[in-house]
Amino acid sequence: MKKDSRLLHLGILGCGPISQIAHFDAVRKARNAELYAICDVAPDLLSKMAAVHEPRVSYTRYEEMLADPQVEAVIIGVADPYHVPLALQAIAAGKHVLVEKPLGVTIEEGEELRRRLRETKLVLQVGNNRRFDPGIVFAQNFVRAEMGAMLALKAWYCDSAYRYTMTDNLQPIPRLSAHARRPEGNFKADKRRYFILTHASHLVDTARFLGGEIISLRARFKEMFGAYCWFVEVEFGSGALGHLDLTIPVRGDFEEGFQIYGEHGSVKGLVFLPWFHKSSQVECFSAKDGQFHRPLGEDAHTYKRQIEGFADTILSGAPQHGANIDDGVATLRALVAIARSVETGVWVRLDEMAGGV
Repeated sequence: MKKDSRLLHLGILGCGPISQIAHFDAVRKARNAELYAICDVAPDLLSKMAAVHEPRVSYTRYEEMLADPQVEAVIIGVADPYHVPLALQAIAAGKHVLVEKPLGVTIEEGEELRRRLRETKLVLQVGNNRRFDPGIVFAQNFVRAEMGAMLALKAWYCDSAYRYTMTDNLQPIPRLSAHARRPEGNFKADKRRYFILTHASHLVDTARFLGGEIISLRARFKEMFGAYCWFVEVEFGSGALGHLDLTIPVRGDFEEGFQIYGEHGSVKGLVFLPWFHKSSQVECFSAKDGQFHRPLGEDAHTYKRQIEGFADTILSGAPQHGANIDDGVATLRALVAIARSVETGVWVRLDEMAGGV
């Protein structure tokens, strides 16, 4: 594994499951980044992760990691309610930020973060790793370059009742600690809110990445036999129609994917769980040559690729490919809009939203 001569010195905040399963490995494998520091309030967990991943330094206090001049950027991999407050601290300390999705839990805190970020020249990226799936990138390039005007987009995220049978075999057994810091109350108990923040954040961002801005939507919701289903009608800024399906869990296999119909072609994509490190299965039909086009054989470690994209933007000024602050706030507005539309049963405009999910 060959590394670049100039590496971004990263500090990871949070030694919990997402860092253990994704971020530690991704940073260590990234060609242009170094796992310089890790930080967690739980000393036992911090000690175990330091022994395995061998950062140069480790901290139990976030303020100390931010004060380290060698730390150039931080990855925030902790519970959703902490995302914006901790990102604001990092920005105040002059550090670039990669924050796990969703950006935050309310529109107002997202807007405050955007205002503060614009006062700096720092890079903030939201951890929507699907943007670094080679198949999805291939689909976006086709949509932009060859498909012409978009008529409609359908996208779905259907988690499986049997998902953990698969993922538990793929992922390392997470180490836990009784000293870990958690939000007040049981943050995951309100499943409707938790599923929108956790899973719809991927669904909405992929729809925006492929289809452009969402300006309004109408959502319906159904809960039966422990399953939660949202059907969301979408109006894109281009005038195209959209439909989003979030269902958790389905009694069947995990399914994530999209279909797009356009002026000069169409796109179909099936997305795999990211832990397989397998590119989405994508076919793009072009009416210009009457052929199907598909990518094959590209690196599909999306968490590693998002680190490399983040580092390229910081180190060499490369265009930001990942979700930026505007994308993060727009997705937050869509998540709140879904919740509000379910309550009212009517179409809602994203630019009129306020509050949280």
